[in-house]
Amino acid sequence: MNLRLPLLRYALWLAVFAAVGCGRTSTSQVVGQSPSPSMSPGMTPARSPNVVLPTTPPREAKTNQSPSSDLARLETRVRPAVIWVSVFDEKGNLLRTESGFFISPDGRLVTTAQAIEGGINAVAKTGDGGIHNVSGILAASKALDLAVLQADVKRVTFVEPNKNSNLSPGAGVMVMGSALAGNEGSVRETTIASQESERLEIAGASPQSSVGSPVLNRDGEVIGVVTSAGEPTIARPSAALGSLLSRVADDTRPNWAATAETRATPRPTPKPRLIYAPAPAFPPRAAQPGLSGTGRFRLSFDAQGNVTNIQLIQSTGNRLFDEAAINTLRQWKSSPGQGWAVTVPVTFRTR
Repeated sequence: MNLRLPLLRYALWLAVFAAVGCGRTSTSQVVGQSPSPSMSPGMTPARSPNVVLPTTPPREAKTNQSPSSDLARLETRVRPAVIWVSVFDEKGNLLRTESGFFISPDGRLVTTAQAIEGGINAVAKTGDGGIHNVSGILAASKALDLAVLQADVKRVTFVEPNKNSNLSPGAGVMVMGSALAGNEGSVRETTIASQESERLEIAGASPQSSVGSPVLNRDGEVIGVVTSAGEPTIARPSAALGSLLSRVADDTRPNWAATAETRATPRPTPKPRLIYAPAPAFPPRAAQPGLSGTGRFRLSFDAQGNVTNIQLIQSTGNRLFDEAAINTLRQWKSSPGQGWAVTVPVTFRTR
């Protein structure tokens, strides 16, 4: 009896230690793992601490950021084509500077007709500091307030007009000024307020430096040219620009209208005319009934109107007739002016 009591106590202590050991094992789980299958249903698992994990932005957020990135790429591509055009008078004084843009790789550019008014020379200034001489005007329209000029360049970045632009009110567009205008030249997103055949009204205000700047669609194509700043902004649609470009032939040479007006206009040379032309007399020695003949003689006159040479083109068939004709034709006179020649028919006929 005394021996069994210590054994019972020993067994009881072993059971307690075993239970405590099992409890400690269950609470040492790694955070995030499922409870061990061996855990008893009555036991409470240890709570994991609140951990803030980095999350992937929702797809909507990325979508909202894409227009900005697309706009930046478009601005990088188009910006070099937008320029400043500085126009000078015959004394070399600066008349005005307005925006413009290249529309071909060989230096053809567009600005307003008002920008070149009274000008006799101009330069195109690019955002990277380049300065190019403008050799002249290819086409201009005061009614449209548009002008197409030619710059002396080998190759430049350019933008193409959209020939089929048909924008409805509310359509999104961009106005892009020159990088030389600083913050005023920054690209501005806006919308079409109204459209007519030769007029676009752009929502919102634009700075004065934007006159001559391109209005672009999302593809970077020109759908208009700013002709008036302020609010609203007024532009000519690309269709009006296309009609002006159609006047420029492949062999059109650029020139400055003011230069052409100041040059002396050559007077037209008056057409030479005969002022003394007596008819050859019938030679007496050839006075025979029924005798006749017709010949052709080419006369050359000098600047004073005198006959310098007579060439027998066709003989009359009679030596006397030919001699009489030549002797008389030598006396002919023409109006002074310039040397010229004329072929004269002569007919001899007896009655």
